[in-house]
Amino acid sequence: MFPEGFLQEKRIGCNLEAASKKRVLEQLGQRLAESVPDLTQDLVFDALLERERLGSTGLGKGIALPHARMPEVSQAMGAFIKLPKGIDFDALDGDPVDLAFAMLVPEEATDEHLQLLSKLASMFSDSAFCAALREAETDQDLYQLIRQREAAIASK
Repeated sequence: MFPEGFLQEKRIGCNLEAASKKRVLEQLGQRLAESVPDLTQDLVFDALLERERLGSTGLGKGIALPHARMPEVSQAMGAFIKLPKGIDFDALDGDPVDLAFAMLVPEEATDEHLQLLSKLASMFSDSAFCAALREAETDQDLYQLIRQREAAIASK
């Protein structure tokens, strides 16, 4: 389902404190930037924030999928954080966000970008899956849940 190396356990954060949308984007940006030598947290944060200015990536039901295309990125990559308490993300339904999955793709990867967003939106539309994520207590638990859900979708 996801490209090889798309999600790695080191890019997962469980029960991270963040008091604002910007802080969530910074946390995600830090995780993504650590994987690419040419990236910095500030570059990723700026790209994610620029996308947010076009419209919130808060899907509703506590889920956000911030994303951006960047020339410094050679392959699609994701990062995920779970917050202990939801924050205002200007989501479509107005609900606070406590689960945020960020994605970066190469600048020219328009089709891949849309396909991955669609797969992520489908994955996070499963309320039982989201409930399991909210119950997870460690980065490893979150990573395993996402990998299991990905495998289940891929086998259909």
